Amino acid sequence: MKASGHDEFREFVAMRSTALLRLAVLLTGGDRYAAEDLLQIALMKAYGRWASIEQPEAYVRQILYRQQVNRWRLRRHRAETTVPVLPDSAAEGDAGAGSELRIALWAALRRLSKRQRTVVVLRYFEDLPEGEVAALLGCPVGTVRSTAHRSLAKLRALVPELGPEGLVGAGAPVEQVTQLSYTPRGVRG
Repeated sequence: MKASGHDEFREFVAMRSTALLRLAVLLTGGDRYAAEDLLQIALMKAYGRWASIEQPEAYVRQILYRQQVNRWRLRRHRAETTVPVLPDSAAEGDAGAGSELRIALWAALRRLSKRQRTVVVLRYFEDLPEGEVAALLGCPVGTVRSTAHRSLAKLRALVPELGPEGLVGAGAPVEQVTQLSYTPRGVRG
């Protein structure tokens, strides 16, 4: 890169990094450390192509969006969570209780029909929106909603520990339920 391009990049970073960091914080759900990493990756990628970029801010924003989507996809397969301060000791509680719940949930999932199980997995384990689930299954959104409703009611009846909230009830935090060793649509990442 020519010296003028390098200077333009430095000026861009100095002028726009605060606004871009604010966007990155919003994209990461308030995690400033992840936002800083996300912005750093976006700026590194932009720097490599700086000479050919016509609209720098739009280009960097697009990189931020795409990188965050990639992080969402990878996060499904990672059990790691970043925290600003490490805990002094292991989390309290009975580790076996989570195992019992997972076993009960697996047994209950096997008792659902194929369509019900597919809707539950796509909606709650894959976290896909109703419209995308409907498109994947080739049915109306209303069918997805009613199937999800009936499926959750059946799961609550089969596994009362799930509580009134379904898969994210008082007795089943998302962290416990999603560690079911389910590998959706092949292994990525």
